[in-house]
Amino acid sequence: MASALASLIDHTLLKPEATADEVGRLCTEAVTHEFKAVCVNPYWVPRAAELLANSSVALCAVASFPFGCSRTEAKSAEAALAVREGADEVDMVINLGALKSGELDVVEADIRAVRDATAGRVLKVIIEAAALEADELVSVVELCAAAEVDFVKTSTGYHAAGGARVADVVAIKKALDGREIGIKASGGIRDYAFALALIEAGATRLGASSGVSLVKAEAAAQ
Repeated sequence: MASALASLIDHTLLKPEATADEVGRLCTEAVTHEFKAVCVNPYWVPRAAELLANSSVALCAVASFPFGCSRTEAKSAEAALAVREGADEVDMVINLGALKSGELDVVEADIRAVRDATAGRVLKVIIEAAALEADELVSVVELCAAAEVDFVKTSTGYHAAGGARVADVVAIKKALDGREIGIKASGGIRDYAFALALIEAGATRLGASSGVSLVKAEAAAQ
């Protein structure tokens, strides 16, 4: 039976130099520890789908990662292909530049197009919260809610502004205002106490490449 923490973790490998052997190890670890999901780049979806077959571990692919600057048509096509190849979940990155330019219609079109492309699957929208002003965060969370996405995700972990922060989880939860949309915290979650703080703040999923060490720390603390 999965530990309480393992059931919230997307075991993640998104570095561009990841190898087939590393993806294989990621999937084996996810099955062994009963993580909620593995999260990989689109190229590795078919391999991961094969490795995770007959397990309870979900397969998550990213779309327009890590910058979110793809055209809407490309972003939605990437998400649709990931679903066809076996992805159960898609983590898409918003068009941050469009949001910063006040082009909310572009951001909304992106989210809705990927929502359509992933119908019946879990969609998480990465907003790079650490790079946003308070009003920008509220605006994009409202767009996510209107598009009926499943999760708002804090960050890619690749932006200079930083990864997961407790304050961002709190702000997203406040902006959601009780709506039944999950919050995924991601980026730099390597410490068990930090993981717990994010969960206490409202995170309902954690994206981490250090999932194994986190669940070992959880076991040691009990």
